[in-house]
Amino acid sequence: MTPRERVLTALSHKQPDRLPADLGSARFTGMVKGAYEKLCAYLGFGEPGPVVDRMQQVVGMDERVLEYLGVDCRAFAQGAPDCGGETTLPGDRYRDEWGVIRRRPPGCHYYELDTCPLAGEITAADIARYPFPDPTDPGITRGLRATAQRLRATDYAVMYNARFNLVHTTQYLRGFEDWFLDLGGNHALFRCLMEAVLDRMVELNHRVLAEVGDLIDIVAFGDDIGQQDRAICSVALYRKLIRPFQERIVETIRAHTKAKILYHTCGSVYAYIPDFIDIGIDALNPVQVSARNMDPARLKKEFGGRIAFWGAIDSQHVLPRATPEQVRAEVRRIFDIMGPGGGYVAACVHNIQPDVPPENVVALFQAARECIYH
Repeated sequence: MTPRERVLTALSHKQPDRLPADLGSARFTGMVKGAYEKLCAYLGFGEPGPVVDRMQQVVGMDERVLEYLGVDCRAFAQGAPDCGGETTLPGDRYRDEWGVIRRRPPGCHYYELDTCPLAGEITAADIARYPFPDPTDPGITRGLRATAQRLRATDYAVMYNARFNLVHTTQYLRGFEDWFLDLGGNHALFRCLMEAVLDRMVELNHRVLAEVGDLIDIVAFGDDIGQQDRAICSVALYRKLIRPFQERIVETIRAHTKAKILYHTCGSVYAYIPDFIDIGIDALNPVQVSARNMDPARLKKEFGGRIAFWGAIDSQHVLPRATPEQVRAEVRRIFDIMGPGGGYVAACVHNIQPDVPPENVVALFQAARECIYH
């Protein structure tokens, strides 16, 4: 099979020729700069591309590395706006397009929240007056169709990274403490902010998908609504205050493309999976197997015929601490559990961190190529 056929067969719950694998296609399946630099040094080739996610310090990946590892997807995202994009500030800080300021503490790999512009006592009027980014900025869509056509001419599965990170964006604007207080008790304000942000995201993605919807195989978007040991709120509250907005996201995507929808959320989200299936999510990432109730055998047994799984190679314990042979054994173990009947794409649980030895990265993808269906 071609890589595109391999991925789409798996996502259609059929067995491809071998296990498909992903690295760096989505903004949550890549590598942090330090980890990728170590990998390139280990391989003796490849160079880090530009930082594609400044907060996480995720970098674009060299095509030679992707080919060597046997990665089956290639991806693109919206362009930078002509006006109102990221602004670098003194003290290793920056302001993003939403007005959120982040800083990188000394010795830290990532940027942490510094200033949440809608934190504190606010009203719906404050939200209405807020200078949200312009979703019609021409820089966002400039050149995207040509990029999608170039990728479509290859044999790889083509992924668009949609900017539908609604939960995170509202958390960053409001601040985590105030966001959770709103979720718990100030539902009118919670909905007001979610609606205002989603309106901009829908308009932006409407414009992008109108350009490229016929050329893509997968649309990826993500929000973390799980913690290590539980979901962020009850199922009832999720259905009341979060699911309706996710339904609108899926409806927006479906209106423009027949592509599969890949949804990312870290943590223990077992309780939400029936809802993900119900609203039309095709595949779930990262399948955080170290989180509570996220045992891969249980997930495959209960949901395997209705939603695909993308990830599941543990990054908290296995990848940073195991030997290469132990990594290979883990890939084969997960393949034996989640692979039968299709419905599984191998990837690390979230972006690969600097504490992961490059030998283990290579071992992961070597093992994936050796997982053959019979």
